[in-house]
Amino acid sequence: MFKRNAGRRSAFLLFFNQLKKITMAKYSKKSQDTVESAMHRMKKGKLRSSAGSKVTNRKQAIAIGLSEAREKGAKVPPPKRTSRSGKKSSAKSEK
Repeated sequence: MFKRNAGRRSAFLLFFNQLKKITMAKYSKKSQDTVESAMHRMKKGKLRSSAGSKVTNRKQAIAIGLSEAREKGAKVPPPKRTSRSGKKSSAKSEK
């Protein structure tokens, strides 16, 4: 039973190992620590947004941690850009 699938299994493991070598980490350890720190501050109630209000949303805390990591120079992908032109044009057409 085990010998019959041995060829497929070894081919899969070879492919998987090559795939692991190609992919690189997107976030550095330093950025992970910064996000973790922001999450702890949120849970303690000490994390504030730029407007000065208390942060209670998990995703917002992660975003703040990533932006702090970018300021420190950690390896973090650039923030995703959203297109606002579609929203503006629809607002104008409704008026």
